[in-house]
Amino acid sequence: MKTYLLKFVSILLAICAVLSFASCGENAASQSETAEETTDSTSERDEKDVRKLVEEIAVDYGAYGEDAEGRVAVLLSELSAADQDAGVRWNKIMGIWSSPDLGKTLNYDVLPDGLPDTDELCIVVLGFQLAPDGTMRDELVSRLEVALSCAKKYPNAYIVCTGGGTSAENSSVTEAGEMAKWLEEKGVEKSRLIVENKSLTTAQNAIFTYDILTSNYPSVKKLAIVSSDYHIATGELLFKAESALRAEKAGEEKLEVVSNAAWKAPSGTLSRMFQAGALIELSGDVDTAFNIYYDNYDIHELPPLK
Repeated sequence: MKTYLLKFVSILLAICAVLSFASCGENAASQSETAEETTDSTSERDEKDVRKLVEEIAVDYGAYGEDAEGRVAVLLSELSAADQDAGVRWNKIMGIWSSPDLGKTLNYDVLPDGLPDTDELCIVVLGFQLAPDGTMRDELVSRLEVALSCAKKYPNAYIVCTGGGTSAENSSVTEAGEMAKWLEEKGVEKSRLIVENKSLTTAQNAIFTYDILTSNYPSVKKLAIVSSDYHIATGELLFKAESALRAEKAGEEKLEVVSNAAWKAPSGTLSRMFQAGALIELSGDVDTAFNIYYDNYDIHELPPLK
């Protein structure tokens, strides 16, 4: 009888131990899941905080220019404290944006001497909205004439045509497709032409062109921007900013904007606030960017500039 009782007690103790272990395991798993959720939540919050700081930096400078430099410096310090790597990159971008050398000197009609005449150089031709029937407007053809002069001067350089489907009535054509066709008809070898036909904004020109060049054209290291004169500074800013944001390590950009060639437009401007929207689009906040593009952004949503 005692033997049976001892066996029963032993079995009972073993069952209790198993149940206790299972309970501990469940608690540990629950604690682990909670920790992961907390980490994910913190990561999402940090990302939102960084994005909000970038938005305020861009909007303050876009709206107030030099008057916002003190406030921007404070925000950049806060950004560095929240994300050191982001702080380094956006400090560099703001340095580019605020530099008096941005978009200077303009080289009208053709690129200057002294650029590498090798496949290290890529001439980036920025698109312009197509007419409703899908044909190229005069301004885009004028940009292409500048690009053609550049292509003849540097016959070993690649040429990127960048721009998506912007025709209101003809969805079968894109800016880049029509641009490349025109250049080929004028004698530029097809092997030199790179078509980026997805972008609808200048920010997307930079994003998608960067993707193509770094993935498929490793020889390309230097970029020359071709556009209308009023558009050059914005184009240079966005391509430089995208390269800074996408570098594997801050300060080790894969692509460098080294020059420009401009068509002298009779009119046309791009505001600093438009540039702010474009930089915000590069940061990933597309909704805010388009609110700025369409003048739906209320600057009073942000803290007042002091």
